Amino acid sequence: MKPLKHLLLLALFIFLSCNSKNNPTDELTNIYTKLKTTYAPDKRVELFDVNFEFVDNQLILEGETTSKQAFSILLDSLKNRNLNFTNNVRILPDDAVGLKQYAIARNSVINIRSNPKHSAELGTQGLLGMPLKVLDKKGDFYRIQTPDTYISWVDKGGIHLMNKSEFDAWNDAKKIIFTKNYGYTYIDKSKDSQIVSDITLGGLLKYISEDNDFYEVKYPDNRIGFIKKDEAVIYSSWLESVVATKENVETVAKTMNGFPYLWGGTSSKGIDCSGFTKMVYLMNGFIIPRDASQQINAGETVDKDLKFEGLEKGDLMFFGKKATADKKQRVTHVGIWLGNGKMEFIHAAGNVHLSSMDSKESNYDGFNKNRYLGSKRYLGVKDEMIVDLKEVIKL
Repeated sequence: MKPLKHLLLLALFIFLSCNSKNNPTDELTNIYTKLKTTYAPDKRVELFDVNFEFVDNQLILEGETTSKQAFSILLDSLKNRNLNFTNNVRILPDDAVGLKQYAIARNSVINIRSNPKHSAELGTQGLLGMPLKVLDKKGDFYRIQTPDTYISWVDKGGIHLMNKSEFDAWNDAKKIIFTKNYGYTYIDKSKDSQIVSDITLGGLLKYISEDNDFYEVKYPDNRIGFIKKDEAVIYSSWLESVVATKENVETVAKTMNGFPYLWGGTSSKGIDCSGFTKMVYLMNGFIIPRDASQQINAGETVDKDLKFEGLEKGDLMFFGKKATADKKQRVTHVGIWLGNGKMEFIHAAGNVHLSSMDSKESNYDGFNKNRYLGSKRYLGVKDEMIVDLKEVIKL
């Protein structure tokens, strides 16, 4: 990224010199906008929020960022103009979280919200055992970043905070993954014993021991439980055996048939359209972007003519409002093409179900056919936004 940084700096300096008669605040705002567009265009995955104010000829910077590189370029720009400034910008994570800059989800499903309050919109969810970066703290809420880089807020009861060594130890430990849609861990080796907690598809727990019927497992907060062996598998064995074929994508998708719709949901307790596609690919060994408007930017474009031609089972189909002369395309829905001769796709709308693009079929979906925007292929495509868990580097 160094060449890009130097070129961007040069462009900024030229910009400043050509606009030296402008209000300094306006000039700095323009620089900030350029940096934000380059380094943090999507606030869901990167923060770069900086405000400028002149008080008695002294420039004061306020705000917060997760992009050290963007902020470094901004500071270089100020220094090269010989501006006196006070820097109050927080580079996250900072002292608000101290050494506890990591966490693991401790509940079956954790609700991750747009703002640090329980009444805020549900942005996404995390599953038991999910590794998280901790960026900030406000009251009883922590701003965290999920493995798909989504940034938002979770209440303290949903996570177990860790320092780097504790976090690494958790990531390196042998684990089991829960493979049924819904179940429980028990306080003893019996399904009739007291329940430790519920657990949902994709949940991870640390492996302790096993017998013929149960795994003994440990939670990130050190609770001990037992889970039925026919409902889970050793994570490393599962990952090694997972092969993301078209047929396996369909099989996993159909096991979620009937899951209730929940805005922001990514679990068997409730799931939205992009949470569904994300979960299907997760159980096929891939981490993909969270939202439909992000998912459409990954993979290989197929069916450019929007005729439902050249599509293959497992392709993601996108829907929404088409671009006009004065408005950009808006992606609001996503599903998975099944390629079964009936022009069917599976998606979460009301609940997870199959619909068809063929007007002759009983499950014809004319509404979505009329707002079809195109499709993307993920299977067999190398893309930095499609993370293969077999190759993943720990947070």
